[in-house]
Amino acid sequence: MRLLVGYLATPGGADALALAVRLARTLDAEIDICLVLARHGNLGSVVATGGYDKLLSEQAQEWLSDALAAVPADIVARTHAHFHDSFAAGLIDAAGQLDASAIVVGGSGGGLAANYTLGAVVNELLNSSPLPVVVAPRGARDSTVERVREVTCALGERPGADLLLDTAFRFARAAETPLRLVSLVALDPDSASGSAGRGHHPAVDHAFRTLDAAKKSLPTGFPVTATVVEGGTVEQAVQSLAWHDGDLIMVGSSRLGAPRRTFLGSTAAKMLRVLDVPMVVVPKAEIGAKHSGW
Repeated sequence: MRLLVGYLATPGGADALALAVRLARTLDAEIDICLVLARHGNLGSVVATGGYDKLLSEQAQEWLSDALAAVPADIVARTHAHFHDSFAAGLIDAAGQLDASAIVVGGSGGGLAANYTLGAVVNELLNSSPLPVVVAPRGARDSTVERVREVTCALGERPGADLLLDTAFRFARAAETPLRLVSLVALDPDSASGSAGRGHHPAVDHAFRTLDAAKKSLPTGFPVTATVVEGGTVEQAVQSLAWHDGDLIMVGSSRLGAPRRTFLGSTAAKMLRVLDVPMVVVPKAEIGAKHSGW
């Protein structure tokens, strides 16, 4: 298994690399550190044609050497400088060439508030990648956790939930970690029951049925829990869950996204605002055996 790191010589790039190391150690995977470079034609005539590419390549190799030096000795890692007109498309192209299972990026860069501040490249990836995209929260580089502790899968009733569950199960099985299934129910204060008991509200009851069916679809004896969480908002609901360093959450793509592409939906975007654990956004449909994610 290979994980592609969309690298920049920035704190966000360091967050992505640190998270990729954690995932690689957990999954016995290898890392490809990829720096996408803009072609000279996109930046005008500051430097003569050819000279610009040479200077940029030399600087890129220096950045990549520093990144490679930061990877622990027990992790197999390679570096790549990739020229492309689009940074996001360049990462997708490189991931396809390298037969990567997922793309890992840092969330810092401007856009959303709190621990994730998504930049233009990450936003574009989350709306176009045919592979799972793993977004590292700000400060992931400072964590001392070496492996994934638990996988949380946020299930809803949208098309693609079966694929999301299968991806989360395969990851948890490969990582030898427990799997936590959750359904977030945002209720108006007047309609909220104040507890996650069955039958208090149709949405809550439906969420329990969804999780029960998902849990029963997994192999007997697999370490899985399922819970429905209520809140006045999605943010309140997800914050009421217990989170630990080393956890990660998996979500599906929005129903508005194209098939076989990721698309960050409004619910996932709200969750990003309050979470400080990595988020994996899974495409809506499989794209073939060799690119079936984890």
